[in-house]
Amino acid sequence: MLSIDDRRAAIERESGIISVARQCELLELNCSTLYYEASAEDALNVKLMNLIDQVHTDEPCYGYRKMTELLQRDGYEVNRKRIARLMKVMGISALYCEKKPNLSAPGHKIYPYLIRGMEICRPNQVWGVDITYIRMRSGFLYLVAILDWFSRYVLAWRLSNSLEVSFCVDALQAALRIATPEIHNSDQGSQFDSIDYTSLLDHSKVAISMDGRGRAFDNIFTERLWRTVKYEEVYLKDYAGGRDAQSSLGNYFERYNTMRPHQSLDYFTPAEIYEGREKTSLLKQKFPPMGGSGKH
Repeated sequence: MLSIDDRRAAIERESGIISVARQCELLELNCSTLYYEASAEDALNVKLMNLIDQVHTDEPCYGYRKMTELLQRDGYEVNRKRIARLMKVMGISALYCEKKPNLSAPGHKIYPYLIRGMEICRPNQVWGVDITYIRMRSGFLYLVAILDWFSRYVLAWRLSNSLEVSFCVDALQAALRIATPEIHNSDQGSQFDSIDYTSLLDHSKVAISMDGRGRAFDNIFTERLWRTVKYEEVYLKDYAGGRDAQSSLGNYFERYNTMRPHQSLDYFTPAEIYEGREKTSLLKQKFPPMGGSGKH
C-alpha cells in the first residue's frame, strides 16, 4: 500500500481524462488532504479560536458564555454571539456531567449508548472516534482519530480543512483494514451518523454506539488523547502549513503508539497492549547504539 504522500504525488491535477475527485477515489485518498489552505477566518478570529482551543482542552465544561467572559477579561472586545459561532466552526461544545435534552434534527437516527457500565477488557472490543481543532501558524485544520479504548492504540487518523464527512470515512476505512471492533462509539456529530459512515460499520457488522449529546465522560479516552496530543505535540509546534502538520503529527502518533509508555497501562505502550506483546527496550529503538557490542 502506497503511503499518503506517495498517493498525493500520484495525483495528476491537470489530467483531462480523469477528474481529481475520481483519482482520489481510485487511490483511496481523501480529497481534502490535497488542499491545506487556511479556512476563511480573519487573523483575529484565528487567534481567538486558538485561545478557545487551549481553554477547552483544560476546561471542557466551559460553554460560550464562560468563554466569552474569560476573553473579555483578557481585553478582547467580543460578544457571546461571536464566540458561539467560532466554537461551532471549531466543532466544539461544552461537556456536561448530566445528560442534556436531545436536540437532534428531525430525521436524525438515534443510536443507543451501548457501553454504560461495560468493562473494557480486550482490544477491538470498543473503538472511539472524535474530531478536534488543530492550530497552524496561519489558519487551522481538523483532526479525526480512531482509538482502541482498551489499549489506547490510535488505529487511524486524518487531517482536513473542513468538517465534511469524507475525511472521517477515510479514517474509518483505514482502521477497518487493520481490524474490526465489536462496538464503535462516537458522539452524535453529523459526520458519524451520516449514511456514508454508518454504512461502513453496518457492512462490517459493527454495533453502533453514540454518546448522549453534550455528555461528559462518554468518550473520555478520546478526550484524554486530545489533551495529550495538544500538550505533547501541537502546542509545542508552530506548523507552517498542512504538510508540516501532516508530517509532524504522523511522527507523533508513531511515537505515541510504539514509544510512549502509559501509566494507566502499567507502563506498556499502546502497541504492546494492542498486539499482545511483552515489554521491549524503548531506549534501543530511540537511541540505537553507535557501535561496539553494546555491553557494559
